[in-house]
Amino acid sequence: MTLHHTRGIVLRVVKYGDTSLIVTIFTELFGIQSYMVNGVRTAGKKGGGKANLFQPGAILELVVYHNELKHLQRLKEYRWGVLYQHIFFDVVKNSVALFMVELLTKTLKQPETNTELFYFAEDAFVHLDAAREQVLANFPLFFSLHLASIYGFRFSDRYSEETPFFDLQEGEFVHDQPVHPHFLAPPYSYITAQLLKVMQPHELNEIKLNKEVRRVLLQAYQTYYALHIQDFGVMKTWAVVQEVLG
Repeated sequence: MTLHHTRGIVLRVVKYGDTSLIVTIFTELFGIQSYMVNGVRTAGKKGGGKANLFQPGAILELVVYHNELKHLQRLKEYRWGVLYQHIFFDVVKNSVALFMVELLTKTLKQPETNTELFYFAEDAFVHLDAAREQVLANFPLFFSLHLASIYGFRFSDRYSEETPFFDLQEGEFVHDQPVHPHFLAPPYSYITAQLLKVMQPHELNEIKLNKEVRRVLLQAYQTYYALHIQDFGVMKTWAVVQEVLG
């Protein structure tokens, strides 16, 4: 098995045996992978707080063994890739980070390389850590919209007065109200068009929304994913994000 250096974002952690973990990580080189990490849950010098590195949303520098034929890979070395100032200690930022982690977990189905997606996600977590209040409130909307575009079922941003309805099934702004229930009408369709124009998270500061508007939009975007990704189901973190961003 060859050794590789890669960065990774921790998505899921499961305890294994008395001292080990199985960690699902979205890696820069290999996409989503599962790793066995031995001996990190011991109290002694050897374990010494290493399990803390494997928190959902953590960005790590890794040296990994990789074998295409195996479902469970092994880690040789791991350390912080980014030292967050707030995400693990701030309830609101942590809730948004867990929302982002769940959305990635539900949409990353195959262990294939997607560096564009990795760099977008990594950048989003770094921006979230530094985000001010107004930016933070709109962050789940920004992440949901832009993640979809990288997967290739992007929301079209051709909103106009002639095409004021956003059809969630088609991913398009349309002239007439769709006959099915999966659509956004003004002002929600217009706000979606404004959010699609945001290229950097700090620009979210310009978009002032209240709790109810964000609730309607986030529900619609969740529906959009469910319509485009098989077995997407319902997001568990959705309700928590609604609550903390209130």
